[in-house]
Amino acid sequence: MKQKRGQLIILSGPSGAGKGTICEAALNTIPNLRVSISATTRMPRGKEQNGVEYFFLSEETFREKIEEGAFLEYAKVHDHYYGTPKAHIVQMLDEGVNVILEIDVQGAAQIKEQMGYGITIFIAPPSLSELKERLVDRKTDSFEQIALRMKNAQLELKQAQNYDYIIVNRTVDRAVSDLAAILRAEQCRSLNNLEIIQEMLM
Repeated sequence: MKQKRGQLIILSGPSGAGKGTICEAALNTIPNLRVSISATTRMPRGKEQNGVEYFFLSEETFREKIEEGAFLEYAKVHDHYYGTPKAHIVQMLDEGVNVILEIDVQGAAQIKEQMGYGITIFIAPPSLSELKERLVDRKTDSFEQIALRMKNAQLELKQAQNYDYIIVNRTVDRAVSDLAAILRAEQCRSLNNLEIIQEMLM
């Protein structure tokens, strides 16, 4: 029997909802799971390594890859390009690895359309007041930036209805448990197991 294809998990949610924390915890507790690595034209920071935190590319190479259609999505942020390399994700999925792709709500729709499959999961805070408290506690944004993030959060929350699943992040442990449960349920879908049944009937 050929190896089962990995699951593509497309994760979105407002800033401060805990997407990164959930991803980090999930990698340590859910087997056969990796986070997709983005490509960027910015220089490595600190101990960042090529192929670990990011794929670091020159702007010329990045532009060439845009022309080749090598990115599922890309954007220019603060004078640097960032993109999601399609080949890297497809390779991991073909190897049977489950891949988490953390992306904004606009990018999530584009990627599912391009790939033709994917489990979309929206990470929501328990409440807007809790979200604001988390943003304040991070101590990384000014009051103006927090206000903008809160405004954007309300727009993003309106898109949650378009996702396959919604995980309300009350605690990281519970959110990771919910993520693992979604993966187990998806692995049991009849479509993902018909080959086994067909082999039995041969």
